[in-house]
Amino acid sequence: MKCDKDKGLITDYVSRQMTEDERSVFESHLRQCVTCQDEVEEQKKIWNMLGDTPVPTISSRLDELDRFYIQPAESRGLWLKIAAAFILVIAGFAAGFMVNRPVIAYNNKQQVDSLSAQVHDMRQMIMLSLLENPSASERIRGVSYTNEISQVNTKIIDALLTTLNNDPNVNVRLMTLDALLHYASNPVVREGLVQSIVQQESPLMQSALADAMLKMQEKRAVQPFKKLLEQKQINVQVRTKIEQTISRLT
Repeated sequence: MKCDKDKGLITDYVSRQMTEDERSVFESHLRQCVTCQDEVEEQKKIWNMLGDTPVPTISSRLDELDRFYIQPAESRGLWLKIAAAFILVIAGFAAGFMVNRPVIAYNNKQQVDSLSAQVHDMRQMIMLSLLENPSASERIRGVSYTNEISQVNTKIIDALLTTLNNDPNVNVRLMTLDALLHYASNPVVREGLVQSIVQQESPLMQSALADAMLKMQEKRAVQPFKKLLEQKQINVQVRTKIEQTISRLT
């Protein structure tokens, strides 16, 4: 016999969004309803396959960055809540759809692949939003999201390169450089890193780029580094490091 219980309650139950009283009432119903038991199990399977969307942690030493930026309380975590709600709705819809028709392995895989793709797109959207946040720590969080994105597109690469060259906070730029190095095999990324050399005024960034070019064995970096050495105000230690890098690349 088909149960007419609101399927949204199953999503709330699986995602632990119910109050204690609501959960108690639903579990009482669940013990007597085989249909709801099956749907709960199916939805749990989908939830486990999707996995949680973790929030990258930020080192406590970076907390002080927020003193220099405005961080509206209303916007903190907004995109994460939207993503969570989006995933819950999709998961609930898919679970109900799959329970009410024969389960075929091929179709099941298609459902999971489709949901995974949507979660992937949502992560990219969250990342791009965080990169525009006025708080340096939130922008660092956005850069950290590259660890949760399996494949980056041109839009993501462009956003990271823009952050590398224009972000006012050196810690954000350093972390962005580290993130971009994960995609050093991409010609657009390599070219962007080479062009970034002459745009960096911070000794920390200049030194980090010297290490990066040496690690990549990017010989095209020699000319930009030579141009950098023409600047009289360049840090003495950085000058020595760049000279050594040029020597090792030629």
